[in-house]
Amino acid sequence: MNAGREHQTSFQKLLEYEQRSLTQAVAGSVAQESATDCSCVVFRMGDHRLALPIDSVGEILDLPQFSTVPGSKPWILGLSNIRGNLVTVCDLMWFLSGIRSPLSMRSRLVVTNIRKHPIGLIVDEVLGQRHFNSSESVATTGFEKTELDDYVSSEFNGGGENWGFFQLENLLGNDQFLNGAAEG
Repeated sequence: MNAGREHQTSFQKLLEYEQRSLTQAVAGSVAQESATDCSCVVFRMGDHRLALPIDSVGEILDLPQFSTVPGSKPWILGLSNIRGNLVTVCDLMWFLSGIRSPLSMRSRLVVTNIRKHPIGLIVDEVLGQRHFNSSESVATTGFEKTELDDYVSSEFNGGGENWGFFQLENLLGNDQFLNGAAEG
C-alpha cells in the first residue's frame, strides 16, 4: 500500500514539473517574441550588410538559368521560369550603383513580388535569418551618401554588426526600377 502511495506521489510530482515546465516555456516564448519582433533575411550586397523583412521574401534560390530580354535595361538580366512562374531577374547592386554584382557560388536570388508579379533580386550572399527588436532600431548614419541612402532609413545592431533595414517598398515604388525598358 505504501508503494502505491509513493508511486502516486511521484506521479503527481512529475505532473507538477510538467506544468511548471509548460508555464515557463510559454512565458519564455512570449518574452522571445516581444524581444525580437522583426524577423529578417540578412544579406550582403558589396560591403553592405542588409536586412529584409522575412514576410516580404517569397523564397531564396541559387542563381537560376535565365533568358535575356532584348530592349531591357542592363541590370535586368533576364527572365527565369521558377516553378511555373515567370520571374524577372534583376541585379540589385547594378541597379543601385551602376556596378555589376560579381556573380559567385554565394550569389543568391531573393524572390519577392511587385503587385503580385514575382521579381528576383540578385544579392552577393544571403547570410541567414536574424531576429531584431524594432524598438531598438536607430536612424541610419552608415548608409548616407551611398547608393543605399534612399533605401535604408534605419539600422539594427546584431552580433556586434550593423544591419541596414532595406526598405523594399522604396525600391518597388521607384519609377526607374519599374520601367525596365532600355531608352533609345
